[in-house]
Amino acid sequence: MKTLQKMTLLFALVILFASCQTSTDVKQILSKSETRKEIMDTIANNSEMMKEMMGAMMSSNNGMAMMQDHQKMMMQNHESMMKMMKDNPTMMQSMMSDMMATAKGDTSVMSSMCKTMMSNQPMMDMMQKMKGMNH
Repeated sequence: MKTLQKMTLLFALVILFASCQTSTDVKQILSKSETRKEIMDTIANNSEMMKEMMGAMMSSNNGMAMMQDHQKMMMQNHESMMKMMKDNPTMMQSMMSDMMATAKGDTSVMSSMCKTMMSNQPMMDMMQKMKGMNH
């Protein structure tokens, strides 16, 4: 009789434990726009989760395609901006003046600009020519 009671108790505990386990349906959770936005905001505001998400995106075919499209778009924007500056030297001069004014007020911007210029050989050559003109 005691063995039957122990077996029944054990069986009841197993059933109770199994009923407490919930399986999460990811599609159901993500179907609600509020929940989906909350999840995305949480990932975006946590650097570790963001790194994991970027890794997952990079290993996904869709993620890689999206990243390549973004890179192509950035290159097209860069090319059109360079053309626009060549076509409109006054605008380029204005942008350069604004950039220099910003750099004068922010040492981190100035430091970053100097590093970029020093690592760019054509920029260094141009500065050497300008230096020669002043002397």
